[in-house]
Amino acid sequence: MLRLATILILLLGPVLSAGAEEARRAPGDRTEMMLSFAPVVEKTAPAVVNIYAKRMVRRRANPLLDDPFFRRFFGDAFGGGAREQEVPSLGSGVIVDPSGLIVTNAHVIEDADDITVVLHDRREFAAEIVLTDKESDLAVLRLERGDLDLPVLAFRDSDTLKVGDIVLAIGNPFGVGQTVTSGIVSGLGRSRVTGAGGPQNFIQTDAAINPGNSGGALVTLDGRLAGINTAIFSRSGGSHGVGFAIPAALVRAVVEGARSGQGIVRPWIGMSGQELTADIAEGLGRARPGGVLVADIYPGGPAERAGLQTGDVILAFDGRPVANPADFEFRLATRSVGDVVDLDVWRRGSALDVQLPLQRAPEVPPRNVTLLEDAHPLQGAEVANLSPALIEEIGFAGPDRGVVVLRVRRGSQAARLGVRPGDVVVEVNGRRVSLVRELEPLLLAVRERWTIRLRRDGGDFILRARRG
Repeated sequence: MLRLATILILLLGPVLSAGAEEARRAPGDRTEMMLSFAPVVEKTAPAVVNIYAKRMVRRRANPLLDDPFFRRFFGDAFGGGAREQEVPSLGSGVIVDPSGLIVTNAHVIEDADDITVVLHDRREFAAEIVLTDKESDLAVLRLERGDLDLPVLAFRDSDTLKVGDIVLAIGNPFGVGQTVTSGIVSGLGRSRVTGAGGPQNFIQTDAAINPGNSGGALVTLDGRLAGINTAIFSRSGGSHGVGFAIPAALVRAVVEGARSGQGIVRPWIGMSGQELTADIAEGLGRARPGGVLVADIYPGGPAERAGLQTGDVILAFDGRPVANPADFEFRLATRSVGDVVDLDVWRRGSALDVQLPLQRAPEVPPRNVTLLEDAHPLQGAEVANLSPALIEEIGFAGPDRGVVVLRVRRGSQAARLGVRPGDVVVEVNGRRVSLVRELEPLLLAVRERWTIRLRRDGGDFILRARRG
């Protein structure tokens, strides 16, 4: 009992009246040990809402009728006509603006036709989607009534969090109603958590997070929003004490994009980097691993103009250490186009300070989206020129130049030959391909056989076909 009380008090009382550093101390007396989280919950819980999203899908009662061949001969004679079915989704959200802006997870409201928000006091309101950012798995909603007196949660500077800080998770797990769980920050800077791309730098917590908690609040004991709960590590679907939240620094950037009406425009610097492993660090003469090794620089981009060179090691971003490329990408995603950031750089034994301007990704070359329809192996593929802007838009992780396959029509020649979205066309019969306008003439010039080199997942894939 004494141990539990000690954990409960570590930060509670002092944080409400003093700074975070002063709050990290042992309880002073028995009175302090009997304090409760209730004052923090009373302050924060009213700004956490339940979100009910509905989408309509068309499903066939007879699964055989999903097969076009079967329908061709039997039609709907077996009562398998398509029927609309309502699919509900349950999650949580946080009010971040008194005008009715609510932040939640993008996956909570994905493809929703109807969204209902239930406030802490049980009032229900329809909501509209203002912004969806699948890369960060965040979405911003607005209540359709703007004349409400709404509680809000202020943002915490998530960079001030430390492992061991006490946090509360507030949400609606399993639809049972608003629930509060407590725990600590058990890790920081977690990446490769969700399997998706985009900026990942999660807060890890052992505060219980379960299905339905998605989009809910992770709050610190000063009553501020430290993050948005988004994922759990689980083999059974329930909480195993390893939950993840999107840090407030990124949440704030997405909310500002919604407020401004400009949406999400992520900065582009014209550089790719890789993790500085122990082996690479030793080869470069670095005493320890960590940081981002500049691997490639886009000609004429901001990184080149700022003076960065391949082989440089970026150690800090605006004074914040960066451990790996995911950490750097997260830092970049929290800043805006037009900002200038300060990089601490190591170059061949010397420390440098680099001022890096952030700009919008350019549409050079123009994407020139084209559906290939003539008789050749890529018939049915929709292709485009890769540009920094298109790469940012589709979250492409391959090369930054060339002709990329955006979509492949079902049943087309390209689909039958195994062409996939994301493939980059490199060569046709030994001739290099850089632009869409070069591709189709090369395909049409072939009399008998095609040998097409595609780049896929970092390797090459050879497609061979013959006419007729």
